[in-house]
Amino acid sequence: MMTESSKVTAMEAQEQLVKSRVLKVESEAAWDSHIAQASNQGCPVIVHFTASWCVPSIAMNPFFESLAQSYEDAVFLLVDVDDVKPVAAKMEVKAMPTFVLLREGRVLLDKIVGANPEEIRKRVDGFLHSCHPQADVESV
Repeated sequence: MMTESSKVTAMEAQEQLVKSRVLKVESEAAWDSHIAQASNQGCPVIVHFTASWCVPSIAMNPFFESLAQSYEDAVFLLVDVDDVKPVAAKMEVKAMPTFVLLREGRVLLDKIVGANPEEIRKRVDGFLHSCHPQADVESV
């Protein structure tokens, strides 16, 4: 027989099984692969540059995951600047957290520095609507 506490534990376990939509970039080769795939599929890319020692960056992880769950037509990447320094240098990331919005995998459209969830959501929303303008049209 399931007790109330075991029901809660089972529900929590089920929630943890929800697959993350944020892909952690472990190397420069992985970055190149994710970017090439997104470019080939015509998917916009949103990147969160973070560092394990940066408290505001770490605090933004749940928000970034929630954003990724909201926008299924985009690719969401997480890059630790200390683990993948060449990518951080290539994207000219100087502070964490930094959020980068890319079109066609390589065209930098926007860069947001700092932990400001409302501003990030607003800019990502505008960016993704500009990538998929037909999503704005409602059928009558």
